[in-house]
Amino acid sequence: MINFKQHELIDEFFRTVKARFPEIELLNVTESPEDPTDVWINVSAPTDETREMAMMEFASAQTADILQAYGYYLLMMPRRTKPSNASTLGMPQTSLMGSI
Repeated sequence: MINFKQHELIDEFFRTVKARFPEIELLNVTESPEDPTDVWINVSAPTDETREMAMMEFASAQTADILQAYGYYLLMMPRRTKPSNASTLGMPQTSLMGSI
């Protein structure tokens, strides 16, 4: 389960990336299978591979900033298809996207 600050950071992180890459959509938020303290933000991958790489570079810089400032490891994971059995870690998806 994620805490309030993580929820806030995930929401802000997604909004920041979506502002630059409006074609992405939030799929869900899950724990990393390697470490349950790490959080994956699963998003639809841009159809263009060059845009996907640019998105990953941009998101990586944001991830590093969040890790240094708050100690939370959040990863944006582009997916070609929606994961079928992943949970949302107790976060309503509408709260993540707000008015996006």
